[in-house]
Amino acid sequence: MVKQNSAKSLPHSLPSDFKKALSGSLKAKAVWEEITPLAKNEWVCWATSGKKEDTRHIRIKKAVSKLSGGMRRPCCWVGCPHRE
Repeated sequence: MVKQNSAKSLPHSLPSDFKKALSGSLKAKAVWEEITPLAKNEWVCWATSGKKEDTRHIRIKKAVSKLSGGMRRPCCWVGCPHRE
């Protein structure tokens, strides 16, 4: 899942399952389009960093819900450990 993005030096890109989940919510998609690349990177890292596939699915669902509610960054999370 870690992909180096040299233009912004952010290690994560939006995975297809997260993108599909976002497309199912107009509110979440609208917030996603407004947030910074760093915030997007942190949402992707948080949602995909779980060790189990079930955890990943739960976090993606939770991320879409929180984005729909207007939350712009994952709460109570130390941030992406993959950034330089």
